[in-house]
Amino acid sequence: MGSFFSKGFNPERDLPDLHGKVMIVTGGNAGIGFAAVQHLARRGAKVYMAARNEEKANAAIERLQAEGLGSGNGEVKWLYLDLADPKITKASAETFMEQEERLDVLINNASLLLVDYQKTHYGIQDIVMVNYLSAFVFTQTLLPILKRTAQEPNSDVRIVNVASDGHNLVPKSVRFRSIDDFNREFKEAKLPRFSRYTMTKLMEVQASKELQRRLDAEGVPVIVLTVCPGSVNTEGVQNYAHSVGPFLSPLYTAIANLFFTPASKGAYGAVFAAASPEVRAKPRDYRGAHIQARTKLGKASQMAEDPELAKELWETTEKILQDIQV
Repeated sequence: MGSFFSKGFNPERDLPDLHGKVMIVTGGNAGIGFAAVQHLARRGAKVYMAARNEEKANAAIERLQAEGLGSGNGEVKWLYLDLADPKITKASAETFMEQEERLDVLINNASLLLVDYQKTHYGIQDIVMVNYLSAFVFTQTLLPILKRTAQEPNSDVRIVNVASDGHNLVPKSVRFRSIDDFNREFKEAKLPRFSRYTMTKLMEVQASKELQRRLDAEGVPVIVLTVCPGSVNTEGVQNYAHSVGPFLSPLYTAIANLFFTPASKGAYGAVFAAASPEVRAKPRDYRGAHIQARTKLGKASQMAEDPELAKELWETTEKILQDIQV
């Protein structure tokens, strides 16, 4: 796939000058999101760190500055975003559009991992709300400014959704006909929390491919990609390791520390998808593509490639959002 892959992607070497570019990274105050913000801002981009907690976001921005984000680099600003509630999510996107005239890159990175089954808002389980539904709302609300930026000369607009190769493990019985399908508990599964998580990742991949089809049909030159970062040692992984109890926690922590990729490198896939010249140089290869092993073109599952199932997901999503008045 070209010179980038033969020598291994490195953001410091392989990203272009990003001055003048405006980007959003959700969940940018920690883990993969933090590393992505750092890589992009160091190349000159103005990056909005979209996160719920202002104190944590400001602490993350201070850390960025302490680790070498200064004169000549880009700017990092906090954008309030709470993906637990799609109405708040929509308002956050609208606030951004009041502040900025362009948006070159959107990275939907924020995600819940292996959480208990719970419905906090509107009768929809939390992991579906955060990982998929609110991210869908955020993207759709920002589409006007993304499309407008894409019409400018020499533009390079992209939407990157951080997913997982775990979407390959979703049972073939999964459907998206109703809110009940969105709220499936997977009680019959050996690992229900994992099954619910992978279902949301399938939803992300399918919606990304459907969005690309719709943009292509409109003639809009925006590239939509999904990325599997692999096993990354993030704060979320460490928190999960600490939650499994006093006997298993040391084992989980040791495995993560020994075998998982550090977040700084775990973000390479998202950063490559967001800003590498390779993507824009080969749009036919990358439109609606799934990237794995950090920067290599991968193949999504058969279910993820099913346009009828993706259409079903999209139409049910729109109906649910209409019902809850978002």
